[in-house]
Amino acid sequence: MDIGFVFTNFNNSHFTEGAVLSILGSDAGYAPIVIVDNASKVEHVAALRVIEERYENVKVIYNKKNIGYFKGLNVGINYAKIHLKLPLYWFVGNNDLIFPKNLYSQILACKGVLDKYPVVSPNIITVDGVYQNPHVITKISKVREFIYDIYYFNYFLAGAIRQIAKLTHKFTDRDDELQHDVSQEIYQGYGACYILTPTFFQNFDELWSPTFLMYEEFFLSKQLEAKGFKTYYESAITVRHHWHATTAELPKRFYWELSRDAHKEYRKHVKFWY
Repeated sequence: MDIGFVFTNFNNSHFTEGAVLSILGSDAGYAPIVIVDNASKVEHVAALRVIEERYENVKVIYNKKNIGYFKGLNVGINYAKIHLKLPLYWFVGNNDLIFPKNLYSQILACKGVLDKYPVVSPNIITVDGVYQNPHVITKISKVREFIYDIYYFNYFLAGAIRQIAKLTHKFTDRDDELQHDVSQEIYQGYGACYILTPTFFQNFDELWSPTFLMYEEFFLSKQLEAKGFKTYYESAITVRHHWHATTAELPKRFYWELSRDAHKEYRKHVKFWY
């Protein structure tokens, strides 16, 4: 089998088992699965130990502290590079994913793309039927960049902007995802799931992860851009996503503060007023 999986887990081990079962129920069969737990509560760690014992293709790494999303994935990636025969194509991302029964067939059908691009972003669809890719086809507009700065200036102001966005979303939402049936090069793929290919590992050791959480899509695009690459969105590879299964476990203000800190790091690289 020439595909593998690396997921992070944080206080939602039932989603991890769901992802594992969907892989086992697909034509990917017993592909290797590495789970990196970011210091979950005792009951979730216990559930992971049961999963690891029950499914022979699953390896769980238990971090003593929560190191964040991409850093957690890197732990799993580095484990796989050392201890496993490295498959050609690695699905990396959240644990709240459901994979289709013909997953391996989809991979084989898209081999030309997978052998060309370092990162392929699949067609991610929420369980409610919302398309999340292509996340950003081109650059973010200056108006939206300005609103981001206001949003992260003050927590209560952010709440007001969220309420306005709910009322005006039909007019203000980006429409990139409407092109979900068009496979193409894109600026950023949605961060819940990526496919890392041999070209990625020929050029990079791991995912660039300057933040704890959030803005991973941008930093990955920046990492690829530094070596002349772009992410490719492949509509023919599909994944279902429960959406916000991990961030729902975080207090709202704490989540905003994490996002604010990530935005500050983002602003070091993108100065929209220039």
